[in-house]
Amino acid sequence: MGTTLVPPHGGSLVNRFVAADQADALRAQAASLPRIEMSAKQACDLEMIATGAFSPLTGFVKEADFSSICTDMKLADGTVWPIPATLAVEDDVKATLETGGRAALYHSDGTLMAVIDVEEIYAHNRDIELDGVFRTRDDAHPGVAQVLAEGNWLVGGTVHVLTVTPEVEPGEQFTEYRLTPAQTRAEFERRGWSTVAGFQTRNPIHRAHEYLCKCATEICDGLLIHPLVGETKEGDIPADVRMQCYETIIEHYFVPDCTCLTVMPAAMRYAGPREAVLHALVRQNYGVSHFIVGRDHAGVGDYYGTYDAQEIFDTIETGAIKVTPLKFEHAAWSHKAQGMVSAKTFPKLEGDQVFLSGTKVRELLAKGERPPAEFSRPEVADVLIEWATSLATA
Repeated sequence: MGTTLVPPHGGSLVNRFVAADQADALRAQAASLPRIEMSAKQACDLEMIATGAFSPLTGFVKEADFSSICTDMKLADGTVWPIPATLAVEDDVKATLETGGRAALYHSDGTLMAVIDVEEIYAHNRDIELDGVFRTRDDAHPGVAQVLAEGNWLVGGTVHVLTVTPEVEPGEQFTEYRLTPAQTRAEFERRGWSTVAGFQTRNPIHRAHEYLCKCATEICDGLLIHPLVGETKEGDIPADVRMQCYETIIEHYFVPDCTCLTVMPAAMRYAGPREAVLHALVRQNYGVSHFIVGRDHAGVGDYYGTYDAQEIFDTIETGAIKVTPLKFEHAAWSHKAQGMVSAKTFPKLEGDQVFLSGTKVRELLAKGERPPAEFSRPEVADVLIEWATSLATA
């Protein structure tokens, strides 16, 4: 009996990679085209578009889609889409472009990545992007700062992608775990899964995360641990260290036959509620049917309410997205219950639950001290201590 996975967002999975027999001709054409050097965020977005992770997008958004996304959280055709994938350029680059022409897209290391059909060039309306996507214009917000630093013009059009793997790029590529949506779907089908719970993370998995993952696995055929390894903000734990943590906790505390680990090469926006919707839709494209949305998903600082990222799903028309959000309360270890609990499962008692801030955890790690076992599995803490102490002694 075959499996039936959730359909891709928009109905079909996009693939913007150029066929092998067309690649040489496109490279030759690119040599004479205007050149756009992409930022780290744009390079991440290009990969997400190319592989179908951003389905139904086939390129960087044009003005009608940009405006509709920012104001109404929808593409111009009414399809739900929460954050625009934009190709911002400076004035000098804009002067080299011609509407109706093409441009070559390069990685910062000089690798030719793609060619874009320059269908539109329009002014970058930062105000509607900041107000709609981030709900703030405060440049202390990392996502806002990123938009403010981008060019004054946006280039919209379909992309024709040669590669998403730069020839020279610092850091890990995680090739073994860098599965496309088509590949994760094939893996889920191979395993006989129809329902899959997805877990988004940009941090090591602590005990509360583990609890959410295992609750979700109980109601689905399998679990996809899907860490984001694209561009993140300064201070986040490096992706290679996090991957060691994921491998370690899966080895010791998860059932391999029910667990899949792959990476998502997207860039973080730290846009809270809007980004939670984006993360859900992207996971739908990867074949995920149920998506874990916890406390302050994709948030930063105090820009968003604790459960804003859950409540935004209630504003989306029924059936407009196919992935089911799993809304979890904040979980923690209870000494009295001797296990993980939430506000829904156990009364809150004074001094009973173990809560640690990220700052406190980093302080302990830097001193070579393990966080309490009620907060972090010791094997994971060992990986983090090795990393933190290497920084302290560097």
